[in-house]
Amino acid sequence: MLRLVVDHSGKERRVAGLYLITDQGERLVPRVREALGSGGVALLQYRDKVRSYEERLALGSDLKHLCAEFQAQFIVNDDLELALALDADGLHLGQEDGDPAAARAALGPKKLIGISTHSVEEALAAQEAGADYIGFGSLYPTETKDVEHLQSPEALAHLRQQVQIPIVAIGGISRDNACPVIDAGADAIAVISAVLSSRSPGLAATELSLLFNRTQPQPRGGVLTIAGSDSGGGAGIQADLKTITLLGSYGASAITALTAQNTRGVTGIHPSPPAFLAEQIDAVLSDIPIDVVKIGMLCSPENAEIVADKLTAYEMRIVVLDPVMSAKGGVALLEDEALSVLKKRLVPASYLVTPNIPEAEALTGLTITDSAGMELAARALHLMGARHVLVKGGHLTEGVVTDILFDGSGFTRFSAPRVLTRNTHGTGCTLASAIASYLAQGEPLPSAILRAKLFVTRAIKYSQPLGKGHGPVNHFLAARDQGE
Repeated sequence: MLRLVVDHSGKERRVAGLYLITDQGERLVPRVREALGSGGVALLQYRDKVRSYEERLALGSDLKHLCAEFQAQFIVNDDLELALALDADGLHLGQEDGDPAAARAALGPKKLIGISTHSVEEALAAQEAGADYIGFGSLYPTETKDVEHLQSPEALAHLRQQVQIPIVAIGGISRDNACPVIDAGADAIAVISAVLSSRSPGLAATELSLLFNRTQPQPRGGVLTIAGSDSGGGAGIQADLKTITLLGSYGASAITALTAQNTRGVTGIHPSPPAFLAEQIDAVLSDIPIDVVKIGMLCSPENAEIVADKLTAYEMRIVVLDPVMSAKGGVALLEDEALSVLKKRLVPASYLVTPNIPEAEALTGLTITDSAGMELAARALHLMGARHVLVKGGHLTEGVVTDILFDGSGFTRFSAPRVLTRNTHGTGCTLASAIASYLAQGEPLPSAILRAKLFVTRAIKYSQPLGKGHGPVNHFLAARDQGE
């Protein structure tokens, strides 16, 4: 969505968030539609150096209608005549591509004018010339063109102190390197291939736009946990909401089942009626801004189907699935028929799946005895449709606990020393909820996993022997340590 920012003079800025620039590839309109449909694109710049004027006019008209449909600003690059013909929301000019004063005279005071700049001097000149925003870059090397003026987040931070108008950072920006740019003061980040070359432009746009939550006051981002209730308070909905709140996000919940449970085990399970589970999810997602959905215990196949239906209906793209199948004492928390729904519908709908080794074995049919087996299972789950897979290594007997992330192209390992304690109740719920919280707060996935891994390791370290069985991890002390 379009984010409105107010500068020190009280003037409304209309440039903030994700700024998407078109490429010259085929099927541009469908790819842009998917990106805009994510709700994350604030501005679209139509840049075309190849097509004839008539072709640009027709394609530009299609893109403008898409922007109107999805409430994004439509900007034309370097072509005043085309901007006028399309009644675009604005015009972006390069240093040698037009006179800002002439553009303002032709477009009028209500249209946006942006100017590309590569130094503080050029930025100040653009501001003096009446630009509404400046493009600044290139922040990183880029594959789309040769970089003559390479900048840095530090240079952007210095520029931020010098100008009052919005800054659009441009050049080589991706999900994994955008955070220093946003932290340096960029109001918007401009991307091309990071979204339009993705196999899922909508998901890529969602990932990038979510990074701007890091600039918001706490609680940052909303997380909906869909899971079972643990009456003992160590796992399930209770562990999820403790984690989400202590880490600084807003937590909402939909309860799939009630359990009679303590540190010694589960003595009773009462599934939520499917219609009531659906009503809970509708109540939250129809009203409260939710950035990430975390799924835990589902219990019945009917409730698993309801959750899958609602994820589709509300087009939730950032879903963290913790495929809970049994309690610490071994009691089944997922009916056999529900496993099939999990595999067929929820794994493919997930941004991240976080199975431990027994869960990965149940989902894939593989036997896992070492890290090579974990990698094989991660690949299998990715082939089942999960965008990312984090196989947790806590069930292996090594002295170091290593979790392995597979993103479809490579593996990343996250390791921490094993804490020797029996008080580990709620570790899986806590890790998945921590990842969901950090994603909602504007951390890219690798960073969210790393921070969550550190959090749950501390929570185990500080766990206390409450009750007579497996005591819960200590969310409070782990969060206090995390903030220091």
